[in-house]
Amino acid sequence: MAPPVSGTCACRSPPRTLTSDPPPGASPADLRPSHRGRSTSATSAGDSISAPDTSYVGYERPCYDAVTQSQSKEAAVSDRDQTVKLIHPGGEAEFPILESAAGSRAIDFTRLARQTGLTSFDPGFVNTASTRSNITFIDGDKGILRYRGYPIEELAEHSSFLETAWLLIYGELPTKEQLDDFTYRVLHHNMVNEDFKRIFDIFPKEAHPMSVMASAVGALSTFYQDSLDPTDPEQVEISTIRLLAKMPVLAAYTLKRSLGEPLLYPDNRLGYVENFLRLAFGTPAEEYELNPVVSKALERLLILHEDHEQNASTSTVRLVGSTQANIFASISAGINALFGPLHGGANEAVLHMLQQISDEGMGIPDFVEKVKNKESGIRLMGFGHRVYKNYDPRAKIVKATAETVLDELGVHDPLLDLAMQLEEVALKDDYFQSRRLYPNVDFYTGVIYKAMGFPTKFFTVLFAIGRLPGWIAQWREQNADPTTKIGRPHQLYLGETERHYPGV
Repeated sequence: MAPPVSGTCACRSPPRTLTSDPPPGASPADLRPSHRGRSTSATSAGDSISAPDTSYVGYERPCYDAVTQSQSKEAAVSDRDQTVKLIHPGGEAEFPILESAAGSRAIDFTRLARQTGLTSFDPGFVNTASTRSNITFIDGDKGILRYRGYPIEELAEHSSFLETAWLLIYGELPTKEQLDDFTYRVLHHNMVNEDFKRIFDIFPKEAHPMSVMASAVGALSTFYQDSLDPTDPEQVEISTIRLLAKMPVLAAYTLKRSLGEPLLYPDNRLGYVENFLRLAFGTPAEEYELNPVVSKALERLLILHEDHEQNASTSTVRLVGSTQANIFASISAGINALFGPLHGGANEAVLHMLQQISDEGMGIPDFVEKVKNKESGIRLMGFGHRVYKNYDPRAKIVKATAETVLDELGVHDPLLDLAMQLEEVALKDDYFQSRRLYPNVDFYTGVIYKAMGFPTKFFTVLFAIGRLPGWIAQWREQNADPTTKIGRPHQLYLGETERHYPGV
């Protein structure tokens, strides 16, 4: 990664303007910095849009100096006051304990191999802090989740998706002026190149939408080759806006193509979530009627999913980004990681589980007993979490949201009744209490998405739309850190030792 220009902090560039995405056939020059003023009316895809002033707190990315000073301070405190001693066959070695702002401290093993000739073995990274981060804090024992210090409960209740996205990406809540400008830029970059739309025609209609989404996001880099340099803050910024703007559009187009329905153009008079709902469910034949309760509920769910520390998909985004792959490629990799049923696909699995219970007429107590019998092979989906050993704070909000949405839509879904019964029975059972297994965020989300009209296979795509700001924030944080090294884990080799080819 290139260091900042001497005497200039990398996160304090001069104010500038960025143009919107040009119409098909426009040259990359249409996206270069422009000295034209900001348009005050709804504009076409070629008009200019002001970027936020880079003097804003948290804008662009953390200062290199701030990151370095913070890390040096941690190391100094640890070296002076706290160390751990490792006794190994070759002798002894001391390693500093790194302080955290909150939560667990960490043993600094960066010199482990050099000092001992050994490597650490930690499958699944259960005990390993892979990075420093200022973005999201989780206390799994207490059931706490905070974005940049703000409790998730407060953000879900009072914030918006784009305001929370700004918070994650730039470090502080925006002023009204900053949020208005940010929203304007995102909404005016949501057009998709007409040639790009043909990508959706090559996939079978029965293809899983997550596969289509991963391919589509990766393909964005072929249309925006002017903004792929991860060391150029200006290119990173325009790519950030493009991803936020186009992700819900790509998702809606993925859904529409699977249904054989026509694609709509975005309507910049609508908000971020409202636009997505119209693109997903609207038709050219009539005006789409938005339900404010549904759009607010979906926005709340997206906020709950915006970031979650170093999970599998976020770690994938960081690992791919450590190679200096462009942000489109990194996010595409994250989508593929999220596709797994043990990660983003869990809400889909919960709905299948509830449907199976319903179809087989199985009583909840009987089902719970089968779950407790390991030989049955039946798993309780949507319960338990790798980090949370308490009630997932997001799950409480989702449960209340489910009741609100179904009441608003006049839907009586027996699967919601089953979910609530299952939660009640499981939480009273010593088996689950002793193992600290509680409902997680996936337990009720599928019921809500189903009531909204989304197909089951599309649930994980909604997760990806929500998680996008967190992926971007994590990628940018790592990209701004001059100490970042390419991710390259070791292994404990158990295969054959040297042997020679015998010939035929």
